[in-house]
Amino acid sequence: MTESNKTATLTVHGETYELPVLSPTAGPDVIDIRKLYGQAGVFTYDPGFTSTASCDSTITYIDGEKGELLHRGYPIDQLAEKSHFLEVCFLLLYGYLPKADELEQFESTITHHTMLHEQMQYFYRGFRRDAHPMAIMVGVVGAMSAFYHDSTDISDPRQREIASHRLIAKMPTIAAWAYKYHIGQPFVYPRNDLDYASNFLRMCFAVPAEDYEVNPILSRAMDRIFTLHADHEQNASTSTVRLASSSGANPFACIAAGIACLWGPAHGGANQACLEMLEEIGSVDRIPEYIARAKDKNDPFRLMGFGHRVYKNFDPRAKVMKQSADEVLDLLGIENNPKLQVAKALEKQALEDPYFAEKKLFPNVDFYSGIILEAMGFPTSMFTPIFALSRTVGWVSQWKEMIADPQNKIGRPRQLYLGETRRDYVDIENR
Repeated sequence: MTESNKTATLTVHGETYELPVLSPTAGPDVIDIRKLYGQAGVFTYDPGFTSTASCDSTITYIDGEKGELLHRGYPIDQLAEKSHFLEVCFLLLYGYLPKADELEQFESTITHHTMLHEQMQYFYRGFRRDAHPMAIMVGVVGAMSAFYHDSTDISDPRQREIASHRLIAKMPTIAAWAYKYHIGQPFVYPRNDLDYASNFLRMCFAVPAEDYEVNPILSRAMDRIFTLHADHEQNASTSTVRLASSSGANPFACIAAGIACLWGPAHGGANQACLEMLEEIGSVDRIPEYIARAKDKNDPFRLMGFGHRVYKNFDPRAKVMKQSADEVLDLLGIENNPKLQVAKALEKQALEDPYFAEKKLFPNVDFYSGIILEAMGFPTSMFTPIFALSRTVGWVSQWKEMIADPQNKIGRPRQLYLGETRRDYVDIENR
C-alpha cells in the first residue's frame, strides 16, 4: 500500500477536508479516513463493513468482477491443479513457494504435530453424543490454550510459528474425532506415513475391526477441497479472528472465535444448506417449481449454492470443484443418486435461465463441495467442520500478519446511535 498524490475532498457542515488516497498493488484505491473523526467530528456509516478496508494485507486478493482469486499472487486454479494443500499452507504462511527441502521439512513438522494430548479426550466425552461437531470444535480448539502453554506468547515470533504449526496439524485430528464421537465410534489416531488428506479420511472412516485403504482419487479430491477453502480474504470469520486477535487474545481462542463465526449458514454452513435444499426439492420434475419460487421476491426460498457476495462472475473455485465432483462420482458409481441427479439438473436449468445469468447467479464452490462430501460418506453436519479445518491456515496466516503489523490496534467499530437521549431515572412508584 502506498500513499498516492491523489486526495479525496469531503465537505461536512460547510467545511472541506482533504483525505489521503492510498493505492494498493491491485484493486480499488482506498480513502484514508483514520483522522476524519479528529478533524471533522464525524464517523462513516457502513453496515457489514462492505465498503471499508479494515487492514492492509499481502496474503489473498479477490477480483469479484473477473472471478479471480489469488494467494500471494498465484491463481487458485493453478494451485488446485499443480500444487497440494500443505504447499499452499506454506505459501500462505511464509509468502513464497517453498523449495523441495523447505517443503519436506514443513510437511515433516506438520505430520509430527498431528497427535492430540491424550487428556483432550476427556473434553470430547463431556459433550452429549448428539452435539453438533462444530460445537465440539469450538470448545476443543479453545481448550488447546490449556494444554500448550509454550506457544501462547504472541510477542514471541517462534511461539507464534509453533502455534501456527500446531493448529494446522491438529485440526484434522480434532475434526475427525468430533465426527467419531458424534457417531459413537472409537477415536482413530493419526499415522505419520500418510499425507494430510489421506490421514484425515482414515481418521474419519477407519474402524479397529478392519484395515482401511484410502483411495487416491478421494484423497486428491479431499486435498482440493482443503486447498480451495484455505483462505478467502477479509470474510466474516477471518475478520472475527483479526478482531479477537487485536486485543492480544490467546491464538487458540482467536481461532475458536473464527470457527464459531464460520458455523453460520450464511458463511461456512452454506454447503450444508445447499444439500438440505436439494433434499427439499426431492426430484428433477420439481425443479421448475423451485426456480419460479427463487425468482419470486415475496417467496423466502433462495437457491443455495448459487451466486456469491464477492464474485460477480463465475466462482473460480467452483470450476475446479466441479471437476473433482465428476471424478468422485464416477469413481463411486453413484451418478444415479436422486440428490445428485437433482443437483445436475438444477445447475443445467439455472444456467440456461436468463434471470440467473442477468443477476450473475452462477454455481459457487459450496454447490459442488457439498455433493462431493456427501458422496464420500460425510453427513451434512461434518461439512462446516471440514471447512473450518481447511480455513485454519488462512486464519493463522492472517493472525500472524496482524500481530506483526506495527499499525495493529484493538478493533473498535463505531455506531450510529438511534436510541433515547439523556433522561432522568423515575422512581418505581411514579412510573
